[in-house]
Amino acid sequence: MRLIKEWREWRNYRRIQEFRESGMDELLLQAGLANAVLTKEEALSIPSVGTCVDLISGLIATLPIKLYKENSGKVEEMEEDRRIILLNDETHDTLDGFQFKKALVTDYLLEGAGYAYINRRRNDVESLHYVENRNVSVLVGVDPIFKSYDISVNGVNYREFEFIKIARNSKDGVTGNGIIKDHNKILSVAYNTLDFEDSLVKTGGNKKGFLKSLGRLSKDAIAELKTAWNNLYKNNTENIVVLNNGLDFKEASSTSVEMQLNENKKTNSSEINKLFKVPDSILDGSANEEVHTNFIKNCILPIIRAIETALNKDLLLPSEKEQSFYFAFDMKELVKGDTEKRYKAYEIALKNGWMQVDEVRYLEDQPPLGLDFIKLGLQDVLYDPKTKTIYTPNTNKTADISDGGPETEKGGEEIED
Repeated sequence: MRLIKEWREWRNYRRIQEFRESGMDELLLQAGLANAVLTKEEALSIPSVGTCVDLISGLIATLPIKLYKENSGKVEEMEEDRRIILLNDETHDTLDGFQFKKALVTDYLLEGAGYAYINRRRNDVESLHYVENRNVSVLVGVDPIFKSYDISVNGVNYREFEFIKIARNSKDGVTGNGIIKDHNKILSVAYNTLDFEDSLVKTGGNKKGFLKSLGRLSKDAIAELKTAWNNLYKNNTENIVVLNNGLDFKEASSTSVEMQLNENKKTNSSEINKLFKVPDSILDGSANEEVHTNFIKNCILPIIRAIETALNKDLLLPSEKEQSFYFAFDMKELVKGDTEKRYKAYEIALKNGWMQVDEVRYLEDQPPLGLDFIKLGLQDVLYDPKTKTIYTPNTNKTADISDGGPETEKGGEEIED
């Protein structure tokens, strides 16, 4: 029994030694986050996380939000609505429209939910106020079927209709799981690796370890040795420590090269990019059109739909919902940066007659030319939608298509058959 006990103790000792030699115990202990959940600031300090969040939130924040009304198959844009100004330009809070949307998307991605308080005066929305996720407490009811909840901010309770709520992976519509919570382990590894590298730089790359003495040292000798060792690690100019006879240094960690930190960092960055559904080629600028299209469909569109659904639910009045009002992002901005692709799209639209020249100029922020004609094939027949007449320039003839009347010349006289 004694031999078995000694063997077990020796086995446990070897396991601990192997773990220490791998350097991972120091990596976790230095960061102090082996079992802790990262904060938003710590997660954003990881380069791949910060880059992906900034790319996604910035891209969505550049897209304007518009309000539409559908009536009998026709869609009308409500350009004069105050809420459009609040969402895109002036929120009447400290954040402008761009910062407002960017902050909501950042909280949505990392912490699982973005919140904004709706400051109403009766049925009118006076202002929109972004509220950081950490300042919001949600009190969910106990009924799993007829769900209910209250929102608390700084101890003050609010009703659910007073907030815009954009939740990720939610089961109650108000709280969600962000990437930090869902994938904390890989984010912790990436963060701890950065922390470990920071420690290596501060210590000049010196390894951690312990001193072994053959004899007992005096208090003065120990104090002198500690001082010299402290200078070695905190000041890279003090790069020599003289060990007296009988002292030996034993390494207790591995170098960054031995741990293959550089290779692991590249792998971890690529894995983190996958969490955000951002291809590596998007970040390094080598993505082709197919990759870019898939990035928009798989990464950007789901977030946009989540925001649109939340706005329709929380920012529209019940009467407006019955009248088919809805908020939607203007997706044209996503392709506005590609000039050649944009111009080809306009060319197709003009040739097929479902866009006018002034509509194209409006999208390009150019003044109108007053050309209210739509081409109807052969490039020589023009239709005026206001007067419902067709004009053929090469014959200088017009025809009224509303009543099937006789064709006339430019001066208005009838032409005999």
